Amino acid sequence: MSDLILVQRDGPVATVILNRPDKLNALTKPMWTRLGAVMEELSAEDALRCVVLRGAGGRAFSPGNDISEFETDRSNPEQAKAYGEILHRSLTALKTCRHPTVALIEGICVGGGLEIAALCDIRICGLSSRFGVPIKRLGLVMAYPEIDGLRRLVGRATTLEILLEGRVFDAEEALAKGLINRVVPDGEVEAEATATAKRIAEGAPLVARWHKAFLERLEDPRPLTEAESDEGYVCYATEDFQIGYRSFLEKKKPEFKGR
Repeated sequence: MSDLILVQRDGPVATVILNRPDKLNALTKPMWTRLGAVMEELSAEDALRCVVLRGAGGRAFSPGNDISEFETDRSNPEQAKAYGEILHRSLTALKTCRHPTVALIEGICVGGGLEIAALCDIRICGLSSRFGVPIKRLGLVMAYPEIDGLRRLVGRATTLEILLEGRVFDAEEALAKGLINRVVPDGEVEAEATATAKRIAEGAPLVARWHKAFLERLEDPRPLTEAESDEGYVCYATEDFQIGYRSFLEKKKPEFKGR
């Protein structure tokens, strides 16, 4: 099972690979199980500064779940609920990852693949990439935890458009809908995503984590408590702040410590 989800390291950047290229990285139960565990493990690593997610083979990010599993693992509500608990754990691990996440999208990115990409912080794709959620043809719904990432990304109206029509659309339309941050020529996707991850990794890691946490908290309509508001000033007590402003004054590149 571990070879279905690979992890590669490049200093403070980890790349998580959906590794089923012969099936365009169609997702299986073991893949969902392993993906959740990997994201939880990576999130706990203090030295890590960015996580890139991609599909193997260069032809697809992922077309979603492997339909052949429906007969054996999702043929009734009880099986589907058990499968959903595994899937939702992985989506939660993606959503709550402390480190910035970048989706490197080549080729097709639909269904469950789009659910994964939607929960990443930044999405970069190639011109020939394709997107959509055509599950209406299968008589399936997106369960609450699955639909939430898409709704939070593009809003209710666009989410309904994607689900009700079930179209597969191109990168230009995905960019216009706000599904994608950046579209580049197909041969430049890996380089652009790698450069993005490196730019993120060069920043103060505690700041990146705080920004993610602050934006997540702002999704909650409850008023901020005094303690939550005060958290916006804790950064001034960090070693990284001292390093950052002194490096700026000295006109040199900061080397942040994450503390």
